[in-house]
Amino acid sequence: MNLTDPVADLLTRIRNAVHAHQAKVDVPASKLKLEIVRILRDEGYISDFKLETEDGQPPRLRVFLKYDASDQPVISDLQRVSKPGCRVYVGRKQIRPVLGGMGINILSTPRGVMTGREARQIGIGGELLCEVW
Repeated sequence: MNLTDPVADLLTRIRNAVHAHQAKVDVPASKLKLEIVRILRDEGYISDFKLETEDGQPPRLRVFLKYDASDQPVISDLQRVSKPGCRVYVGRKQIRPVLGGMGINILSTPRGVMTGREARQIGIGGELLCEVW
């Protein structure tokens, strides 16, 4: 299946699984999706992920979602910012906190995929992929 925007597909699958209170969600794997999911795990928005490969099948990424003690999802929402038809690039001074620091933004920079906070500390900008809160 050929997707126009694989990052939006990843975010939509996670958003739909969270709203349906699923424990896990499977998505087709890519290097960019793997880095986005790694950041989500490191920031505490998902519990874990696993890259699964089977003979003759394309690799897939299994994302384990995280819920708090009262069974509320940790992820409130995920929004795609830069889209294939309208790319959004930000400089280091233009990176703004999400919800006053309660969320994160994920950027694709010349030094790899990282959070907006890390990019500000390093002093580089890049393509603003998505925001999570």
